[in-house]
Amino acid sequence: MKTKTVLLTLLLMSTSLFAQSNNNWSLDFRSAGSYATKNLGDAELGLGLGYELTIAYKFMPHLSAYAGWGWNQFSSIESFAGSDLDVEETGYTLGFQFVHPLGETILSSFLRAGGIYNHIEIENNSGDIIIDSGHGLGWQVETGVAIAVSEQFQLVPSLRYRSLSRDLDAENGSMSVELNYLSAGVGFTWSF
Repeated sequence: MKTKTVLLTLLLMSTSLFAQSNNNWSLDFRSAGSYATKNLGDAELGLGLGYELTIAYKFMPHLSAYAGWGWNQFSSIESFAGSDLDVEETGYTLGFQFVHPLGETILSSFLRAGGIYNHIEIENNSGDIIIDSGHGLGWQVETGVAIAVSEQFQLVPSLRYRSLSRDLDAENGSMSVELNYLSAGVGFTWSF
């Protein structure tokens, strides 16, 4: 009985919080194509694909804090770890975003800056992880335009730069690598 009372109380409190939020919360889904700006060690990376899911809270009229999780994958024909491999970067992101309307239009410009806590995995063509860097800190910046589709939904094309430095332990020793890439994507934002 106590559990049901606690759950009912939490449900009523959260419903009340969202009812009063005045669209201060938003949920973003972004998919993107990525281009590595340098080799990962001696591995030349092909074009990558990825996606990210974030939640943001607007605590000032134009400023929000965001947090989320994302996945990016690049292919490499030849590398220090073998041939025909996939390089995956997965992990967490958090930071701040500034969104400002462009006059009386349906457009808003935005700028995001923040940190990432990600790791690099190298997988063979069977999908087995052969090297995992472990999580570490990196950074990202992003800019784009938000196009209002309705009061609660926006279409968000953007351009992002991300940088992550990690150590990889391969058969022939440990090496420091940097995964730096540009990412062009389209996202959808739901405000609630």
